[in-house]
Amino acid sequence: MQRDPYEVLGVGREADAGQIKKAFRGLARELHPDVNTDDPEAETKFKECAEAYEILSDADRRATYDRYGHDGLRSGGYSPNFDAFGSISDIFESFFGGGGRQGGPASGGDVATAIELDLKQAATGGAFDVSYEAVDRCDHCKGNGAEPGTPIETCARCGGAGRLQAVTRTPFGQMMRTIACDVCDGDGRTASSPCHDCRGRGRRLGRRKVSIQVPAGIADGQRIRIGEKGHVGEPGAPAGDLHVVVSVAADDRFIREDDDLITIVDISAPRAALGATVEVPTLDGPTQLDVEPGTQPGEVLTLRGRGMPHLRRGGSGDLRIVVNVVIPRHLSKDQRRLYDQLAGTMTHENLHSDESVFAKLKRALRPHAA
Repeated sequence: MQRDPYEVLGVGREADAGQIKKAFRGLARELHPDVNTDDPEAETKFKECAEAYEILSDADRRATYDRYGHDGLRSGGYSPNFDAFGSISDIFESFFGGGGRQGGPASGGDVATAIELDLKQAATGGAFDVSYEAVDRCDHCKGNGAEPGTPIETCARCGGAGRLQAVTRTPFGQMMRTIACDVCDGDGRTASSPCHDCRGRGRRLGRRKVSIQVPAGIADGQRIRIGEKGHVGEPGAPAGDLHVVVSVAADDRFIREDDDLITIVDISAPRAALGATVEVPTLDGPTQLDVEPGTQPGEVLTLRGRGMPHLRRGGSGDLRIVVNVVIPRHLSKDQRRLYDQLAGTMTHENLHSDESVFAKLKRALRPHAA
């Protein structure tokens, strides 16, 4: 029983052409047999995906399917024929711009991987190693698909032309077109004894380790693209690109807001009243900060240029320190007596504030607070 093409591609019935194309591109990369060499059903899954795209990418076929289902497509003369398409490799490569050998050797596909950094590493940047899987040229056969020492012969199916004439039935009648040979993948030659390591493909999945340069100040979720470090292309064609998604781990000491960092420093009520020097964390290690006498709860002190580096320009953001005035608990008799004496001397001038706590908090969370 044939599956619903909308279900195969994972899109809704209201999906537009762009969404259908995007869904197919993602699935095609994921299911391509060159990437899934250990999955015996990879080619079947890929053909199902390609068939679904063939139906939904054509407005007339899609309308027919929406009204009558697969029976309507068959009665209308449409029958997917993947032999007429050429090899499974040709389907993938023609969609992603290679087009088989008809338009020259196909370039390789892109690869995505991820790297996790801590906040300090994101601030300093530098070289980091990433490991990922990608399709590489087979080292055993050097990419020609033949066992070493065995000949590569002219393809018997296409006579060395690399192309075939195929007839496809459509709702509008028969259509003649030129396709890549499904035996030699458009090369015009075949190996008399296919390579045992790659089964004659000339490529195989392997693990790579490369060093990437991370710019100082990079943020969580940003990407770095490294050209031609993706899946290898056909001989004479470039490899795809590597896309590295950067994840920056949370830091218990700081909240990041754009390129500013926000931290909190605790200080006792007497120290806040009298003024003190306190230790605050920075990306470069602890530093000393003078807290002026009479500093209020929620007041924000700023260390200019001690935040994250600006990614695309010089300089750095600021470090904003929110002062948390801690009210003492579990007072001893002597401490209570001293506080009673102090409380009795308080006047309106001592207790008056021109700014509310809420206003201070809003200012603390506002970018570039003074």
